[in-house]
Amino acid sequence: QVQLVESGGGYVQAGNSLRLSCTASGRTFSGYTMGWFRQAPGRERECLALIRKSSGSIFYADSVKGRFTASRDNAKNTVYLQMNNLKPQDTAVYYCAAQVAQTTFDTWGQGTQVTVFS
Repeated sequence: QVQLVESGGGYVQAGNSLRLSCTASGRTFSGYTMGWFRQAPGRERECLALIRKSSGSIFYADSVKGRFTASRDNAKNTVYLQMNNLKPQDTAVYYCAAQVAQTTFDTWGQGTQVTVFS
């Protein structure tokens, strides 16, 4: 069973940066399409970035395009989310997810809290 573990969240002032990491167990990580999501209190979960397994191409939500950069290191079974110029509205719990057995995101990490203060 694949497990995802996020790290790197924190409490930062607006304008600063954070880098989130998500490490997967298992030996077929390169075969998973990976995604980064977030959910703020009272709001729906939002897909921020999607990294396709085959092409490695990355989709970004408009809300983070130009500020956030997703990447993956298959040798380390890890995906990253570099978040620059953080804003208070970026405050949320951030999750990584994987498409392991399905073409939907069926495996989720526990989430990591990001709080941005002005």
